[in-house]
Amino acid sequence: AALVKAFMHIEADVAAQRPLTEMGIADLLTHYRSQQPLYFDQSFDTIAGYGPHGAIVHYSATPDTDARIRTDNLLLIDSGANYLDGTTDITRTVALGQPTERQRTDFTLVMKGHIALAAAVYPEGTRGAQLDALARQFLWQHGLSYLHGTGHGVGHFLNVHEGPQSIRLNENPTPLRPGMITSDEPGLYREGEYGIRCENLVLTVPAMTTEFGRFLKFETLTLFPFDRKLFDLSIMTPQEIQWVNEYHDKVRRELSPLLSPEENAWLTERTMPL
Repeated sequence: AALVKAFMHIEADVAAQRPLTEMGIADLLTHYRSQQPLYFDQSFDTIAGYGPHGAIVHYSATPDTDARIRTDNLLLIDSGANYLDGTTDITRTVALGQPTERQRTDFTLVMKGHIALAAAVYPEGTRGAQLDALARQFLWQHGLSYLHGTGHGVGHFLNVHEGPQSIRLNENPTPLRPGMITSDEPGLYREGEYGIRCENLVLTVPAMTTEFGRFLKFETLTLFPFDRKLFDLSIMTPQEIQWVNEYHDKVRRELSPLLSPEENAWLTERTMPL
């Protein structure tokens, strides 16, 4: 809900050509999150990277690099907060203007991997390294990849990067167990141009028990729209489109009671079916 307010503010500033910079975005996110009664502090320094800065995975804006936000490139925002009842971490990549075809293709390949991991069903005892390729497969098919892990554990008001589990190419002997919260954040970074990362937090929960044993799956916890303008439906399957539409429907239903009529109108437009 705080992000709805913040993204509305960002869009309004850019549309009115009011000066807004990467550091200003970080201040906006803190402002709207801090209005909530259980807010304590940021869970990490906000990464707001516009254009080429979005391709720097752990970018942190400084007064010397603080880029103005415009409409001719992608904006990547990775942020989170510690609340008394939990810790959040979310990344969204948005186009404030009209994205290019390559940007839409790149974004959709990242999202196909995000969806494949989010929808995975796997036997008890599965380790993160056994699932990591699900998120990378569509990028690999085009000779693309990313150099960071796909998922890290998230602590409960402790540490936004917390073990023992992870989802990455490197072998980690810890299996994913019910109750673990892990990020799902594949990305793609074109140096000097733009970066894309799509991150939700997911909870490992039981899926089913069969004669072959106990199976687990992920429940998505993070609720905020993905930028509909960036999806290329021509390279998506009906199942992937259905996943996005059902996710956006849940986002709208869960957030609606927390928002004003104006905010609900904004959210409804951004969660329309693909």
